Amino acid sequence: MKIIIQRVTSSQVSVDGRIIGKIGRGLNLLVGIAATDTPSELEWMANKCLNLKLFPATDGKPWAQTVQDIAGEILVVSQFTLYGDCRKGRRPSFSASAKPADAQQLYDQFVALLQNSTVPIQTGEFGAMMQVDILNDGPVTMVLERESVS
Repeated sequence: MKIIIQRVTSSQVSVDGRIIGKIGRGLNLLVGIAATDTPSELEWMANKCLNLKLFPATDGKPWAQTVQDIAGEILVVSQFTLYGDCRKGRRPSFSASAKPADAQQLYDQFVALLQNSTVPIQTGEFGAMMQVDILNDGPVTMVLERESVS
């Protein structure tokens, strides 16, 4: 599983010109599910996203607060292209990405784990062509990866 975490002042996702998810200050999560991923990665990834100290304290101390500490929000967007392999040829290979039905099941479980927190969660639409507007704060962008543990 791979997640691009972006600290944002705001973010929104649209499908066919209609806004379907919108947040203020918080985190934008672009979530890729690998073909080898299982439910065992989901809880670790959700906890990490909720508890990473990516926000400054009110006194200016950097890396002091979590999205929960600042009463922030999270926008979760499925992003199968995170597993695109561009090393050979001129077209990316997506063979490492999970099949759509498997990926959607794991994505939905990941979103449900986040929703068990006190943080408001918004999402994109799995499998849709989406337009994502991200106002990155900092900019702060992190890559979080966790391979399946058998």
